[in-house]
Amino acid sequence: MKMLTAWGGVAAAGVLLVMGGCAATSSSPATSSASQASSDNRAPFFPSALFPGSAQRFDAWHCSPAQQHLVTATNANDLRLWSLHGAWRLPQAVVASGARYQDGEISFWNRGEKALVETPRGQLQCSLAGQRAALTRDDKPGVMFFARGNEPGWSVALAHDTPTLTMQTNYGEESLQLPYMVSVMDNEAGRVVLESADVAPFYRVRIDAGACFDSMSGEPFPARVTLTYGGEQYSGCGQGIAP
Repeated sequence: MKMLTAWGGVAAAGVLLVMGGCAATSSSPATSSASQASSDNRAPFFPSALFPGSAQRFDAWHCSPAQQHLVTATNANDLRLWSLHGAWRLPQAVVASGARYQDGEISFWNRGEKALVETPRGQLQCSLAGQRAALTRDDKPGVMFFARGNEPGWSVALAHDTPTLTMQTNYGEESLQLPYMVSVMDNEAGRVVLESADVAPFYRVRIDAGACFDSMSGEPFPARVTLTYGGEQYSGCGQGIAP
């Protein structure tokens, strides 16, 4: 199977880069599988578009002329690329200089702190704007996905083995550990929605694959996360954490 099939396609409006998510299976079987995992008290499998792969860091890129902000994670044989609209995986191509990753007419050519993104509709000239070390199980033991946000500070940590989450709000003053159920598992779009599992209080966590930047530090992440809890809605960024 080609990488393009596994991660969806890219379209451009002007020079706007639009990317699809991970699609190993259709959304209906994925939702059924996730529900079964929850009922069996096992943590579900999340779309790989939410993870860095084997990459040890995320890179943030500021691009023009469309004022796009991209996030990349470089693996041994491919590059994971996130825009504001989704994710894409590009296999490595052979070039004389720099590092080029390409699938069809979509490519990312990295030369040090500069990069050129090419699409059928145009080009983006990008400059490296920041980096962040990818979270690991050493950083977050027992956690398969971690998200955080600011003003007020909050975080959500999903356990790697059971469908439970630990939620901290109000700068850590309130902490809850709760079970969850999966209401949406869309591998093609890289989207997951979790909700409270027949217990109070009600909450919802929505996760979407796509470039995200911490509102205070500007650090890059591969997922945008929205937490709804206590009548409030919180926005932040997250990352899948592989074993």
